[in-house]
Amino acid sequence: MANVTIVGAAGYTGQETLDRVLAHPSLELYAVGSDSLAGRDATALDPRLNRNGGRRVPRFITNEAALSVDADITFVCLSHEEAAALEPRTGGVVVDLSGAHRLRDADLYATWYGFHHPHPESLAGWVYGLPELVEVHGRLIANPGCYATATLLALGPLRDHVEPTSVVVDAKSGMTGAGRTPRASTHAGFVLENLSPYKVGSHQHVPEIAQFLGFPITFTPHLLPVRRGLLATCYVQSTGADLRAVLEEHYAGSAVVTVLPDGVAPELGRVQGTDAAEIGVFQDRFTDRTIVICALDNLGKGAAGQAVQNVNRLFGFPDTAGLRLPGVLV
Repeated sequence: MANVTIVGAAGYTGQETLDRVLAHPSLELYAVGSDSLAGRDATALDPRLNRNGGRRVPRFITNEAALSVDADITFVCLSHEEAAALEPRTGGVVVDLSGAHRLRDADLYATWYGFHHPHPESLAGWVYGLPELVEVHGRLIANPGCYATATLLALGPLRDHVEPTSVVVDAKSGMTGAGRTPRASTHAGFVLENLSPYKVGSHQHVPEIAQFLGFPITFTPHLLPVRRGLLATCYVQSTGADLRAVLEEHYAGSAVVTVLPDGVAPELGRVQGTDAAEIGVFQDRFTDRTIVICALDNLGKGAAGQAVQNVNRLFGFPDTAGLRLPGVLV
């Protein structure tokens, strides 16, 4: 068993990580941090916690105290700027679910995240944790962003087989992608019965995607009037390779990512609440472009599920341990 601390457990990604840790056969929850709930029982977060028969969740402590715990694994579920200020004090594995350690070039943080990175010298030590595309190693893991995960699952295996200048990504995410902090753009009166693009040409996941692919892309995100789920539609021009064949070969052994049969499109309803991802591949009859679509849950494979999957790889646990994979047929 490996013991776990979760820092920032009251946010969406913190709650989702907590849920997966409690379901994991080889992880033992040791401490949970939340400045807003410090000193209170776990039922203050959710009255279903600590019921008889379930795995017990300890009382909340402050995030500062949680960071000081000598745990085998620390999941950091804080804001980008808060996480960037951290100096991990344990010898265990640290998985950062924020964007604070995803970019290798520290100068990009001022432009794309709105703050100067306080520890630029540390960025080289963090490994980008996209397990289907990167060999996860070391003890400092930068968990990818949700939009980046969907886009890179669709395009990562194809980066040597497409014309770089041809790549356009149209992506849509549910409201939880914006986090729990209320703002005007996530108010129900704005979101419901509406569909709106946001951060057009300036979303912080763009340099993350370009860093991995090795070339820039055109990317536009949209806010969907649903709680969770994300769909990225990627338009590319092949250099001659059979892109479907490349993707099918790459994901042939994956229990998490499925390349759907020809003619079948990904759907949010099949991935919501899970840690799975679906990829569909289509040919545009008029332009001869290939359209690659990836659907996943922004809080699952796009955040907490991926964080736990990274830990599974590092510790030699089964890849799907603690993950939610089957959807519900309705």
